[in-house]
Amino acid sequence: MQLTDISKPINAELDVFNEIFKKSLKSSVGIIDLITTYILKQKGKKIRPLLVILSAKLAGGVNERTYRGATLVELLHTATLIHDDVVDNADKRRGLPSINAIWKNKVAVLMGDYLLSRGLMIAVEGKDFDFLGIITDAVRRMSEGELLQIRKSKKLDIDEETYFKIISDKTASLLSTCCQIGAASASLNQEYRVALKKFGENIGMAFQIRDDILDYIGTSSIFGKPLGGDIQEKKITLPLIYSLKNAPERESAQIIKWIKNGRKNKNVKEVIEFVKKYNGIEYALQTARSYSNQARENLKLFPDSPAKISLESLIEFIVNRKN
Repeated sequence: MQLTDISKPINAELDVFNEIFKKSLKSSVGIIDLITTYILKQKGKKIRPLLVILSAKLAGGVNERTYRGATLVELLHTATLIHDDVVDNADKRRGLPSINAIWKNKVAVLMGDYLLSRGLMIAVEGKDFDFLGIITDAVRRMSEGELLQIRKSKKLDIDEETYFKIISDKTASLLSTCCQIGAASASLNQEYRVALKKFGENIGMAFQIRDDILDYIGTSSIFGKPLGGDIQEKKITLPLIYSLKNAPERESAQIIKWIKNGRKNKNVKEVIEFVKKYNGIEYALQTARSYSNQARENLKLFPDSPAKISLESLIEFIVNRKN
């Protein structure tokens, strides 16, 4: 199943969101308008607004608060992507030159700040003060996760517990926020809000683990970044963590030595073969499936509906996606 099939129950609502999101990017400052027009050309999956709207539909119904919440999280997500590209010194984003590659780091950082402030202002103007508490906690967690990953990448001493902490904060926190905001926009039912918050956390964990698996089994043509890109960035993810733990010490030491070379690493293929040899990919797939099963459990509280079917389908899409 594709995202187009999953989004069918909310196609009309997504059209409304897209118009609101475009308007939220408008500015009287020429360079900002130029950059936001460029951003809109970068066709993303829009999973985050999809989650907000489906969660709202499941919890009670889509309304104006739902659209403001979806706009808020998409602005935050876009801002973090721009900042991430600066941190990673990335020159491509979704197949196009990144903002920092075209307008340089200073403009990119300020643009990310602008988008975040626009999202917060939309919430303030709509008096969605509950959204502000949810979103600021997500920003805190995302920052902590990124900083922890940077520190651990220097030492190359990430274990499973640390890895799960990093991806929970860096990735799952925002998907959890999407579902929580969607539920909060539509219902006062606390059980619904908690269930959807947990659902978002669990699919976020599955999403990131799948992303990390794709670094070992994807291809640059469909994945948008070179195979082994994480290895060259010295990112120790679950497939490699498991393999290092289960391989003979001498082999693991050699792999770590290669990874320390970063972008100068000429042994990316050998690292990938090492992970396959010691079943790192199978273990990571099994773990992603475990999180997806937990997400499915979180939805059992809700009555059957097209929105529920779409969220269940989204679970499968996330753990089976190819890019």
